Amino acid sequence: MLTDTFNTYVAVRHAAGFALVEDERYLRGFVRFANAQGDTFIVAATAITWAGKGKSEAQRSNRLKMVIRFARFAHAVDSRHEIPPQGVYCARRQRPTPYLYNEDEIRALMAQALHLGPPGTLRGQTYSTLIGLLAATGLRISEALGLRFQDITADGLVIRNTKFQKSRLVPLHPTTEAALWRYLLERRRVATDDDHLFLSSQLRPLSLDAVYPIFHKLLSVCGIPRQAGQPTPRLIDFRHTFASDALLACPHARDHVGSHMLALMTYLGHAVPSSTYWYLECSPRLMADIADVCEHLFEEQTP
Repeated sequence: MLTDTFNTYVAVRHAAGFALVEDERYLRGFVRFANAQGDTFIVAATAITWAGKGKSEAQRSNRLKMVIRFARFAHAVDSRHEIPPQGVYCARRQRPTPYLYNEDEIRALMAQALHLGPPGTLRGQTYSTLIGLLAATGLRISEALGLRFQDITADGLVIRNTKFQKSRLVPLHPTTEAALWRYLLERRRVATDDDHLFLSSQLRPLSLDAVYPIFHKLLSVCGIPRQAGQPTPRLIDFRHTFASDALLACPHARDHVGSHMLALMTYLGHAVPSSTYWYLECSPRLMADIADVCEHLFEEQTP
């Protein structure tokens, strides 16, 4: 019964335009946990216990908030569903320090992905192309996995109804475009009616749950990160790396900075400028450049 309630909740939220990529994945885990306890309705104590399995206070707080939203929906239909109390886990959300890949690491990951089996399948090319596309475009992983044949055009990639329900056109560098068309030629030979660009071995759309363990395996084989004390590399960090590199390429002339930031904001699909300006903080080189400029301005204004 709880599974049915969850499926209804997800269907309604999707119909309302919410992607629910992270919420759906976590809540599915909560429902499995609750079912294992024998719960047929949402039980506050079960929700608190499940949320408490998060690795950090911030994650525990976020997990409980997801269940609370789900519980409010379920309670409106059937009052036997309990709404967990807020404030059990309190943490201010902090952005994790991103890992910025270098070109050699990206090439190593793509090359290693090509060795994924079984032999004679498209699996290796699928993961190699996916990693290359994320690195070359800064797409969100959900945007890349949602791509279909019709979204690959001569003008670039059409990204449809993603975060904030915005669609946009993402132009491609000629080398990225050529690599993507080569992959598409092989992908079209796969005997299936599904038109998603990236498929699993079962010929279903590739999911985040399938990508994560393969990605971590590739990181381990390639020895990334290569220095102790560095942040744990994530898929989203390809986006951080792309944005940081784009900002490093920004012209130093002050009148060009605004237009460059606006173009990057549009390209990345950000809803507000602050989301783009945050990338200034995640690169040591960018912060050093900012410090140098500030020091220069201070010296100019000092009598």
